[in-house]
Amino acid sequence: MDQILVVFYSYTGTSRRLAQLLCAQLDWPSGEIVERQSRAGGSGTVRCILDTLLRRRPAIRYDGPDPAGYDAVVLVSPIWAYGLAGPMRSFVGEQRAKLRNVAVISVMGSAGASNAVAEIDRLSGRAPLIAAAFTSREVLDGSCARSLQAFGRALQQASPGAAAIAGDKWSPRGA
Repeated sequence: MDQILVVFYSYTGTSRRLAQLLCAQLDWPSGEIVERQSRAGGSGTVRCILDTLLRRRPAIRYDGPDPAGYDAVVLVSPIWAYGLAGPMRSFVGEQRAKLRNVAVISVMGSAGASNAVAEIDRLSGRAPLIAAAFTSREVLDGSCARSLQAFGRALQQASPGAAAIAGDKWSPRGA
């Protein structure tokens, strides 16, 4: 694939950091999902959990290139309560028709990435071409860099319309 866009949502800055590293490694453009309502303080954290459990779609604004102009869009999102972060859910729901092929990168404390991949599959109507997950610790200490680059190379070599690679079948850690 030639034209790849990275779209990220970041609550704490960790997903942003991973997206920026991926874009820097492969010279890909990016777009950011921004929430219309602040999540500052304890009530924001509670909203994170409720948005995930209730599968709510909070109001967002997307700042970036039109996804329709790209062969694939890499969705980078944190995992909240073992599921997809609400703002990414909103983005996929709103942009569904413009997402020809998607790849997914989840940033998590310890688990939940497979739930997020399955939800993106349901929301977009198509399985992600490739999926990977990194812990927050791997992002913050930089140990994800080599695996992240392998993920990017694998996506570049994927054929549009190819059968999706299940998240549990491919891991950048094995690359």
